[in-house]
Amino acid sequence: MRRFSMDLYKNALNICLNQQNATNIVTLRQLHALYLTSKVQDPWQWTQLIRCYLSQGFPKEALLAYTRHLPNRNHQAILPLILKACSSVSFLPLGKSLHAESTKVGIIHELLVGTTLVSMYCKRGRLDAARKMFDEMPERNVVTYNAMIGGYSMIGDMDSALHMFEQMSLRTPVTWATMIKGFAEKGDTEKAREFFKQTPHEMRTVVTWTVIVHGYTVNGEMDAAREFFDRMPVRNFFVWSSMITGYFKKGNAEEAQAIFDQIPVRNLVNWNALIAGYSQIGCCEKALEAFRRMQQEGFEPDEFTMASVLSACAQLGSLEYGKQIHEYINRKRIKTNHFVLNGLVDMYAKCGDLERAKKIFDGMSRRNSECWNSMISGLASHGRTKEALDLFAQMEKSEECPNEITFLAILVACTHAGFIKEGLEIFAKMDKHGLLAGVEHYGCLIDLLGRAGRLVEAYDVIKKMPVKPNEIIWGALLGACKVHLATEMTARVMHELGSLHMGLGSSNDAEYVMLSNIFAASERWEEAERMRRKMVENRVQKTPGCSSVVVGNIEHQFYAGAVI
Repeated sequence: MRRFSMDLYKNALNICLNQQNATNIVTLRQLHALYLTSKVQDPWQWTQLIRCYLSQGFPKEALLAYTRHLPNRNHQAILPLILKACSSVSFLPLGKSLHAESTKVGIIHELLVGTTLVSMYCKRGRLDAARKMFDEMPERNVVTYNAMIGGYSMIGDMDSALHMFEQMSLRTPVTWATMIKGFAEKGDTEKAREFFKQTPHEMRTVVTWTVIVHGYTVNGEMDAAREFFDRMPVRNFFVWSSMITGYFKKGNAEEAQAIFDQIPVRNLVNWNALIAGYSQIGCCEKALEAFRRMQQEGFEPDEFTMASVLSACAQLGSLEYGKQIHEYINRKRIKTNHFVLNGLVDMYAKCGDLERAKKIFDGMSRRNSECWNSMISGLASHGRTKEALDLFAQMEKSEECPNEITFLAILVACTHAGFIKEGLEIFAKMDKHGLLAGVEHYGCLIDLLGRAGRLVEAYDVIKKMPVKPNEIIWGALLGACKVHLATEMTARVMHELGSLHMGLGSSNDAEYVMLSNIFAASERWEEAERMRRKMVENRVQKTPGCSSVVVGNIEHQFYAGAVI
């Protein structure tokens, strides 16, 4: 390869350091290739290359250059830069090695090195190592203190964060914002508000305002969030998205859409918040419509957009549209991170294309619990219970432990397939994995026993449950009573409920209908008629059944014989 002239080299280097665009990335790679082919030994030139990688937002590439190609790794100018890269990607093993190298070359007590090490240990949750480094530093500045406060805040130790805050002689806007964020994330919005009020006016930056608004949104306190949001002198894209997400979490889609419509200049993060919000509350048609509008306005989706769109397709059961989205991901070469891969597995599994879901699942290098759950649930919901059980056994042997959702999916599979023995064994395993069974798991267990006609055993389980049984639990047992015409057990259940809560005082139409059907099936016609009259008296209307089918990317819904 022909060597660059020094002038050309310096010019390329300045471009990479001072500007950021796709052309610069190509130039940066050319520089890297030049260094390798020319066997550059000058540590200063490697230092500049690593600085370029960091300025362009490529800390991993900087670390690779350091670990694989650098001729002299102990150069004093390089170590602080690599520590910064290591801190940004939170790679602790290399960080500890760099700590040792810094001690070896005698720069461990330099302010920049010590502060970077404190920040790195804090980001990895190693507060013991961070505090030891902090205490051994001969000199500290406000950045060092901010790093320690951020570390304590991250693990919810706000007492230690407050103690560190009180020791500071100088504070910055970052200091105040970190304290506000820490209290808010711990759920103490009152203390967060108090710190915001104490923040000097000149230090109330857009970040300070944003963290207090975001603190309220994540805690579901939207009235307080709106109060501060309306008072903000300047708003950034993150605070708009935070408000949108907050309203969606409260189920207020209209207000979320209204906030979105007010954004003066939207970016991809704002669109992602809108699409994800609609998808998460089940308004999947609106999620897909927002996705189409986003594209019409010239925005290119990223992996987070596609994860939400795939979720919407999965909920709708729209296999054809889901396939189109998959093809779009491949065509646009959108990064297939674990969010997208999980979304593809979930979409194909829920839409019934289990072979393609399994193919993607098997091709994944690493699977998290959500991915395992999607595949197990997909197999279970399509009647392939034996395969679901086999996959559950594989998950138990993997690095990813089953969680509450995993057990719920496999218990549902056992219930529908009538696998009583396997279901009981799996329910017993929850304790082995350190998980507490919730009301939904008990509902599956009651349903499992009820379908097998073991009504007395199911009744005893309800009586011994550590959680209070709800309508799902009693409904499962009442449903079994209907199937087995167990009028005596029905009477016992009704007596337990007191004042016929499930059948007489509830607004749930399914409970009235179930009780009426139980009485009718056992030829207790007077009681059956009484249930129907109670529905009229309490103004309870039976919810009509609904089915949907997608034809040509258009969803058709059917309500009681009518096409909507």
